Amino acid sequence: MSADEHRIEPGADALPEAVRREIAAHHALYASDPEAAHLWDPIVIGVAGGPVPCLLLHHVGRKSGQQLNAILQYYRHEDEIVIVGSKGGLPQHPVWYLNLLATPNCEVQIGAFRTPAVARTLGGAERARWWQRVCAEQPAQLAYQARTTREIPLIMLELRTAAPRRAGVA
Repeated sequence: MSADEHRIEPGADALPEAVRREIAAHHALYASDPEAAHLWDPIVIGVAGGPVPCLLLHHVGRKSGQQLNAILQYYRHEDEIVIVGSKGGLPQHPVWYLNLLATPNCEVQIGAFRTPAVARTLGGAERARWWQRVCAEQPAQLAYQARTTREIPLIMLELRTAAPRRAGVA
């Protein structure tokens, strides 16, 4: 496994084998054809709603120091990019989020476009505005929030270079 290959986060082994296979296939597609991997239909893992824009987040493991990556749905408003640490409403934060808290410098890949970025967790009125946008686009986030007592984090990815506008993405 190369240093920048996907590593399934702890607890993910509890996911059904079919879901793990689809996630691995999405990672393989991002490696071989990132433009095709950008829009992904999560119905293959049982999540309805149609294709969603996905980015590849390259980050550093807080314990291992290794380069890791995660494919995540993202939300865009003008030139701002936000990701959501919902983890389906499970009680614990996603490992990638804990890694970003420890080392906010990361790289973001949207299709073939790749740029350095800095991650920061949104709070207050800024979070409230973004939460409305996120839930309008992906109502399942409301159900995820209802399943957990933790506040689901919204993470702004401050890109060094603005990502190009893409068809089908707000």
